[in-house]
Amino acid sequence: MIRRLHDAADPLVVDLGYGAMPVTTLELAARLRTVRAELRVVGLEIDPERVVPAQGGVEFARGGFELAGLHPTLVRAFNVLRQYPESAVPAAWSTILDGLAPDGLLLDGTCDELGRRCAWILLDRTGPLSLTLAWDPFTVGKPSDIAERLPKALIHRNIPGEPIHTLLTAADRAWATAAPLAPFGPRARWRHAANLLRHQGFPLRPYRRRLRDNLLTVPWSAVAPLP
Repeated sequence: MIRRLHDAADPLVVDLGYGAMPVTTLELAARLRTVRAELRVVGLEIDPERVVPAQGGVEFARGGFELAGLHPTLVRAFNVLRQYPESAVPAAWSTILDGLAPDGLLLDGTCDELGRRCAWILLDRTGPLSLTLAWDPFTVGKPSDIAERLPKALIHRNIPGEPIHTLLTAADRAWATAAPLAPFGPRARWRHAANLLRHQGFPLRPYRRRLRDNLLTVPWSAVAPLP
């Protein structure tokens, strides 16, 4: 994602459905401009009363899944599809993906109010690529606690027999097995648990640097809902 923003001829980012206040949009712009200072950020809201004047080098406009006719390199849509039925997700994805730049990406995610429990699906114009779960190591008891924040495409699939349920169940089991490392902190415990999952055949993405949050990323094929 960072590489695509860095290489894009027109690095445009859309924050779709930023809510009652554009705090997260402004924060997103500030963080991404450390990667590429000249990138443009536009916040879109379907409710015209939520559209605010430009500020902090960020523009705001009315728009929905059609992206107001823009063709961004990156769209972040957090806590947007959560309010829709699961059956509406494919059409929403299709509309957003059709509006992306040729090498564009979509982050369809959900998080709690303080950002301590997050989950997102990364998509490009071909469809879903991966699922990432991220959580604050010090406020979340076990990996499956993230289930309540799964994106709409998965939240109703956390039932026995579905791949996402299999993954979360195995993650909890690995977390319990790693309990002897608890004195070294929840990050060290999760690193060990994640390695246990890899040894069991779960295709977790390796992270080469130490991270603030606990992360679990797998290819979409590992969690895609059953037909």
